[in-house]
Amino acid sequence: MHHSQAVEMTDLLRTRGRNSKLQELGKRISISQTDEMKYMKQWLEDRGQPLSMNSGPMVHDMKNMGSMPGMNMGAMHMDAMPLMPGMLTPEQMQALTKATGPAFDRLFLTGMIQHHTGALVMVQDLFDTPGAGQDAVLFDFATDVDNTQRAEIRIMQGMLKEKK
Repeated sequence: MHHSQAVEMTDLLRTRGRNSKLQELGKRISISQTDEMKYMKQWLEDRGQPLSMNSGPMVHDMKNMGSMPGMNMGAMHMDAMPLMPGMLTPEQMQALTKATGPAFDRLFLTGMIQHHTGALVMVQDLFDTPGAGQDAVLFDFATDVDNTQRAEIRIMQGMLKEKK
């Protein structure tokens, strides 16, 4: 869910953004997010876990996580999953979809920084869970996500400063 939104955001760059540097960064983000989604799906399949958050024990667990830090549970509906940390709200996505040019670039950068920061929260939550980082493959993947997201945040923060 989280990665899918990032890919959706980068897809908007083709028609809404005008900055070639930002479009190039968006392509890299899209490729890395798509590759990570494939990796996570394979990791789940290899362990016999559901690929959707709408099925299995995870749904029950998610509905009982209202008090977890970093989780925006809002008004929980049976057919709506909560936003994961850093995800843009429907209103933010709508504003991004409507914007063009420099206004789009600014909304994209601030939104993707928010999005990537949420990924860092989830990686930290994973490492804070006893035993969760013991799987060497998962540890390497999460560490790579953390490093990539931090580097991209620094690049985007620099691009925002250039726009001021």
